[in-house]
Amino acid sequence: MVSTISLPDGSCRLCPRLAEFRDENSKKFPDWHNAPVTPFGDLEAELLIVGLAPGLRGANRTGRPFTGDYAGDLLYDTLLAFNFAKGAYAQHADDGFHLTGCRVTNGVRCVPPQNKPVGAEINACRPFLNIEMDAMPNLKCILALGGIAHNTVLRALGQKVSAWKFAHNAVHSLPDLPVLMNSYHCSRYNTNTGRLTEEMFHDVFRSIRKLI
Repeated sequence: MVSTISLPDGSCRLCPRLAEFRDENSKKFPDWHNAPVTPFGDLEAELLIVGLAPGLRGANRTGRPFTGDYAGDLLYDTLLAFNFAKGAYAQHADDGFHLTGCRVTNGVRCVPPQNKPVGAEINACRPFLNIEMDAMPNLKCILALGGIAHNTVLRALGQKVSAWKFAHNAVHSLPDLPVLMNSYHCSRYNTNTGRLTEEMFHDVFRSIRKLI
């Protein structure tokens, strides 16, 4: 049984801009996590959810993916509704909330300025996603939240991005690989603008439950 893998720690300086931003936030907010964010959930899981990067006041503060901001509220409530989680989500890493059959990670492990990683940073962090996926023996489905995460997953799997177009609730049957699902990112911006509704997000998980 796989339990741990090698992932970036607080000393990681692969991306100078992100490392400098972490340093700045460590001075402003010394009680925050301010380091690469470790994925959440078991490597034995069948579902891997891949976001873009930690949010400044979310995962960068709490140290757990999608924890402490609106995106986490929608994501973790949905995981509870579809039996991929147990407990009560309380927006902090020691709330006792845990995932069942699901793991949550990001394509970029450190918070980027303005929540926008650049291509070199995405590329530098992609090997960690490869390590993670390779260490998941039961992986059946990958859910990419947003187009950048979709492209990151495809490149990590050695697939041509042009061959698999991102679309909300799309199901991509990759050759001899886990099924790739798409959803618009569960950000406050997307929900406030109506691009993503709770029902649309639930539709994605209904599709996932048909696979798992």
